[in-house]
Amino acid sequence: MENGSNGVVTLLFTEEELREISGVKRCDDYVEVMCGCTSHRYGDAVARLRIFSSGELEITCECTPGCTEDKLTPAAFEKHSGRETARKWKNNVWIIVNGDKVPVVKTPLLKYYNKSLKHAISQNGKACHRDEFLRCTECNKDRRFRLRSKEECRTYHDALANVHWNCSCIPYDKFSCDDDEERASRRVYRGCSRSPTCKGCTTCVCFGCQICRFSDCSCQTCSDFTENAKG
Repeated sequence: MENGSNGVVTLLFTEEELREISGVKRCDDYVEVMCGCTSHRYGDAVARLRIFSSGELEITCECTPGCTEDKLTPAAFEKHSGRETARKWKNNVWIIVNGDKVPVVKTPLLKYYNKSLKHAISQNGKACHRDEFLRCTECNKDRRFRLRSKEECRTYHDALANVHWNCSCIPYDKFSCDDDEERASRRVYRGCSRSPTCKGCTTCVCFGCQICRFSDCSCQTCSDFTENAKG
């Protein structure tokens, strides 16, 4: 078991689940294990996989002593390793179990990742996304983005990628820099169905779904989601 920073004992995996897995390290909010990916041309790329209870998977590559690649998604690590048949990271990224290389999909290590995907789907079958804010680069005011549809999510997604985003970029002339900024007391309400003043939970924070990720977008976030979905 793991002792969290707040003194609460956190159990992400049972002793039985981790007993035969190599390189296990328990930390406050994640479990770290040895992992790797094999390229027929370059051989094994060894790394460390961190599994968080939120479902996030984070890989620090150790393929060479000077490699600085860290906080990689499994799909990004698979690509970095030079794997010829990429886009199947669940099968290509392996864990050492009882001395053998075993695809991560055949271990218990993806249970939180799989659970996070289910949590992203609300009772009506659509992912729930809380409202987000973006600051105008000209008037320095925060503007609210509602993310209830794929179109609204795309508007926010593209705005977030625009380093010069300003109020005039909002479709349909919804805002201008002359409009007042939303009051701070109002900004705490972000549309979570579980709690009106929620600061972020599995109900309103989406880790990626078909509504907020886009196959025609070439950004790393969307590319990783598309590759992970295929994996």
